[in-house]
Amino acid sequence: MAKTFSKGGVHPPENKLSANSAIQIVPPTNVVSIPVSQHMGAPSSVIVKKNDQVKVGQLIAQSAGFVSANIHSSVSGVVQKINTIIDTSGYKRKAVIIKVEGDEWMENIDRSAQIIRNFTMSSEEIIKRINEFGIVGLGGATFPSHVKLSIPKGKVAKVLVINGVECEPYLTADHRLMLEKGEEILIGIEIQMKAINVSRAIIGIENNKPDAIAHLTKLASSFKGIEIVGLKVKYPQGGEKQLIKAVMNREVPSGGLPIDVGAVVHNVGTAFAVYEAVQKNKPLFERVVTVTGKSLSKPSNFMARIGVPISNLIEAAGGLPEDTGKVISGGPMMGKSLNSLEVPMAKGVSGVLIMPDNESSRRRQAACIRCAKCVSVCPMGLEPYILMTLAEREMWEREENERIMDCIECGSCSFVCPSNRALLDYIRLGKGAVGKIMRARKA
Repeated sequence: MAKTFSKGGVHPPENKLSANSAIQIVPPTNVVSIPVSQHMGAPSSVIVKKNDQVKVGQLIAQSAGFVSANIHSSVSGVVQKINTIIDTSGYKRKAVIIKVEGDEWMENIDRSAQIIRNFTMSSEEIIKRINEFGIVGLGGATFPSHVKLSIPKGKVAKVLVINGVECEPYLTADHRLMLEKGEEILIGIEIQMKAINVSRAIIGIENNKPDAIAHLTKLASSFKGIEIVGLKVKYPQGGEKQLIKAVMNREVPSGGLPIDVGAVVHNVGTAFAVYEAVQKNKPLFERVVTVTGKSLSKPSNFMARIGVPISNLIEAAGGLPEDTGKVISGGPMMGKSLNSLEVPMAKGVSGVLIMPDNESSRRRQAACIRCAKCVSVCPMGLEPYILMTLAEREMWEREENERIMDCIECGSCSFVCPSNRALLDYIRLGKGAVGKIMRARKA
């Protein structure tokens, strides 16, 4: 029987419309807006100024602490201005706005198609390179990768777990990357294994991607210590705690981190970015993104530069359908609606989902009927209906005691609720309030 996690989970329709669409390169637009906060942690500090000439891969904003990440230019041209823009979160963020002139790359970036496996860097040098080149988690959380690979004192890494699950409906960017850049991903995994000094890595892939499982299994035969594990299809198996349970049968404790059970978890996209940083001297300034939807004429997977407007990607996929009701950054379960199509691509954007009007309107909310469906599907063993009620009443102390910070915001509770309760919305509100209280208490 295929492995999976044991607690909760749902089975939304997959709608992997772009699974057979090969990755296409989308050229940058005439002007790009590169946000300086594309990661968990402190926003980066801008180090360029108006009228500066920049090249592709040049550092334009420096990390502002340990939990932060460098930002590099995705284009060559002239810095028009440093200004605030609306990003995919819907908030105003500082950004470097660059007028594109040509496509001149930093000279040290290896642009050849040659795959390079051998590397001589030490663990410390690998982590330093990953830090310098702005690599973050590309599964959605955008946590700086050098932080994950810097094992805290008193902890020991035993297994590198690689997330090839891509359980969000519609999204296929990771699937295509595994098929088209499989060897590079495995080398990136090998590099990370050396960085954290482990001899074992497990790649978890759901069984709805048999071609990716077969391809990586064949390639992995020449890589020592890398194992491919096929998993039962169940959402949200891409959550790191659920993935650890599925492939290692270990439970991360409440309030704990994967390293507490000896695991370090990274996405396949992150592994590819690590390969490019270490073997090709290439910073993270572009990524694979799925642009999809039932009414879209050409659901596609693109290699897109950071800072390119989302509208440009939609045009490349056939243009905005007439029946569009909502455009989402990410997938339908955890993604967030965009209030403008001119927001720029960022490191954390794995997908752009265009939903038709008849599927995107929020249904009328009714009273909770205490059916406990939300409890049965919660992968963290929480009681979402209680968490929503406490958030409505601003009962933050009890909210914390009910372990609201353990919520991974997967949306399974909202998905199954027969009363159409805004469970996830209120839980996110509660997490924000409780998190603020907890940070103030520590300070």
